[in-house]
Amino acid sequence: MIEVLAKLGRGPVFLAGEALECVITFTNPLSASSTSASSEMLAWASAQIHCQFHASENRVALPPSDGSKHDVQAENETVFVPNRGERGQCILSTPPKILFCDLRLDPGESKSYSYCETLPIEGPPSFRGQSVKYVYKLTIGCQRVNSPIKLLRVPFRVLVLHGLKDYQFPQDEAVAPSNPFLEEEEGLKKDSRLADLATELLMVATSRRSLHLYNISNTRGKVGSFCIFKTVYKIGEDVIGTFNFSEGDIPCLQFSVSLQTEESIQEEFQRRRGQPVSFSTHARHQEACLHTAQTSFSLPIPLSSTPGFTTNIVSLKWRLHFEFVTSGESAGTCLVRGSQSEAVTWTGVEQMEVDTFSWDLPIKVLPTNPILASYVSQFSSTNSITI
Repeated sequence: MIEVLAKLGRGPVFLAGEALECVITFTNPLSASSTSASSEMLAWASAQIHCQFHASENRVALPPSDGSKHDVQAENETVFVPNRGERGQCILSTPPKILFCDLRLDPGESKSYSYCETLPIEGPPSFRGQSVKYVYKLTIGCQRVNSPIKLLRVPFRVLVLHGLKDYQFPQDEAVAPSNPFLEEEEGLKKDSRLADLATELLMVATSRRSLHLYNISNTRGKVGSFCIFKTVYKIGEDVIGTFNFSEGDIPCLQFSVSLQTEESIQEEFQRRRGQPVSFSTHARHQEACLHTAQTSFSLPIPLSSTPGFTTNIVSLKWRLHFEFVTSGESAGTCLVRGSQSEAVTWTGVEQMEVDTFSWDLPIKVLPTNPILASYVSQFSSTNSITI
């Protein structure tokens, strides 16, 4: 029996273009209750990263794929196929890397191997929507002699920041090594610069503030105004806005604001022409606001949510969805006098005519620092199997 343990070095969330590092440890455990222990042998082990795409058959029409031939693992199969047995299509993969050949482990002995690979910068982000899913996994395959291949999968999350792909790092003459043993250090330095650049780009894009003022009106007149200071955010930030109903001609009885994503399938891949767009609500604020002059709301963007993106199949956009309930009468008729005595009591009317209308405000949501997103990730940094 051999235990295989894979551990991601920095957590389960990465930016596309970063280097993923994983330490894989193979151990022949020495059991205290075992009277006879023997050495264990593994023929080989390899590792590879792949992105698996899955689409809802009711919503997405995809061309046929020939990837189904790898769904079953033959007993004598020695070919390493990391997505074997997985649903959907493998749309992206890195070249496989051999960890070792012919490994012998004595009782109680363990050996560790380091795997490092740069995540493709042109790939889609990790996403689990109503119509499609993009799932990234690191797969370690190993095999005993005359035994089937065993696969250990470590899922992780990928965030994509547009603009990194076109950035050209300046050549640093001080670190232009002729020694081939320095190539790895230079690669790690470039990876660090990539993370720093991403942080800087996100800071610049989301720190710009300017007043955005919108008048809220229906067919009968002005209801109020809405103010927001920016429309570009990172996941993990709060969307803050304020309402002013003091200048409105039409009384607003109630409003709600929902933070939503809009998942739409590109027209050529729609199962039915003109099929509706899928919406998901991530946060919501509702408030009764009759006789309220000013009020505000704050909606958090979950760190676990997916920033906006577009591929050849699906598009994800963010928006604020507003719903207003206004009175069909003037503000003075919303209250009635309940007593003729000196102590006057005002109560709400039992019935009144109302009008409802909605409004959508598009916003832009970008990724954040992957280390910050790792704190709330559903994935674990470690995974293991026994073979």
